[in-house]
Amino acid sequence: MERLIDRAADEMGINRLTLRKRNFIKSAQMPFAASSGVTYDSGDFQGVFNKALEISDHANFAKRKKESRKRGKLRGIAVGSYLEVTAPPGVELGKIVFEDDGSVRLITGTLDYGQGHATPFAQVLCAQLGVPFESVKLEQGDSDIVHTGNGTGGSRSITASGMAIVEASRLIIEKGKRAAAHLMEAAEGDIEFGNGRFTIAGTDRSIGIMELARRLREGKMPDGVPSSLDVDHTTEAVPSTFPNGCHVAEVEIDPETGIVQIVRYTGVNDFGIIVNPLLVAGQMHGGVAQGIGQALMECVSYDESGQPITGSFMDYALPRAEDIPSMEIGDHPVPAKSNPLGTKGCGEAGCAGSLSTLVNAVLDALSDYGIAHIDMPLTPERVWRAIKDAKKAA
Repeated sequence: MERLIDRAADEMGINRLTLRKRNFIKSAQMPFAASSGVTYDSGDFQGVFNKALEISDHANFAKRKKESRKRGKLRGIAVGSYLEVTAPPGVELGKIVFEDDGSVRLITGTLDYGQGHATPFAQVLCAQLGVPFESVKLEQGDSDIVHTGNGTGGSRSITASGMAIVEASRLIIEKGKRAAAHLMEAAEGDIEFGNGRFTIAGTDRSIGIMELARRLREGKMPDGVPSSLDVDHTTEAVPSTFPNGCHVAEVEIDPETGIVQIVRYTGVNDFGIIVNPLLVAGQMHGGVAQGIGQALMECVSYDESGQPITGSFMDYALPRAEDIPSMEIGDHPVPAKSNPLGTKGCGEAGCAGSLSTLVNAVLDALSDYGIAHIDMPLTPERVWRAIKDAKKAA
């Protein structure tokens, strides 16, 4: 779609940025019922777009292009907006157990295989209950204790497990108020909770949640009083989210070799409320790296007899450190209204934003030769051949 917009703008004589601005859904139109049948609950696409242009210094591109030309290089720029549907709807487990050793076991049905779930999940739990961060232990992948869950995929984990943790925490607070009222000999309606403590309203009498959990475990409670704060909760289906962003890629091409170098890369994204900025930035960088590989070098190839000739990493081109540029990452968060944390998935965003942006940037650099299309991957050989064929045709 982004490549089509650039092509349409060129053929109709409309500025590429102007054509995009005309077609953005306005913030005032949210929630927006799309023709696909889904409803976007939140977003500021124009705001994301404007911020990306600002951070990337898009306005001064012509000066940089002129400088590249002096060195015999071609320079191109492209802007690409994306919108994803993440967190496929499904129920999720939020199970919280206060252990004898003072730890708090958090059990959920998503699975961490490198994303770093333990940290943001603990952040959410600590923000809800005020338990010590170091006391939280994440358990996952054990079917003896994980009776419900939809796994990890589609950037659903912080949204689904986050919602499960929030809802389970609310149930713990309800149980805690009943138990605290009994232990402090007060009316349940007079018990308030905040900063990890249950307090009798208007007094300085309180009990911490960890101390309350310990006393419930060690004592025998009368009927109507919880014997523990443990909760085993399963959510209803958690709605999808709609992360979006705008990426700007700037490339320089050596016309003698077809080698493409990414000289500037900017990504501005709306991931809603960000729980852990460092993890989100890491996933963004990794996603863009994946997009660079797909757009510029990765290709499964076969010989004439159908035998794969890219069967190992000696023959298959993966992006390496030297292929990945420094990136300017910006945030323009608009909280999702479909989940209590206001989060939106971020796992695939770097790849979603980079593919069309990189290809369009290369084609922009090659536009002097009248080249309007090259299939991915845009390897040096393909770019070189396109230049050679364009020169011959001219």
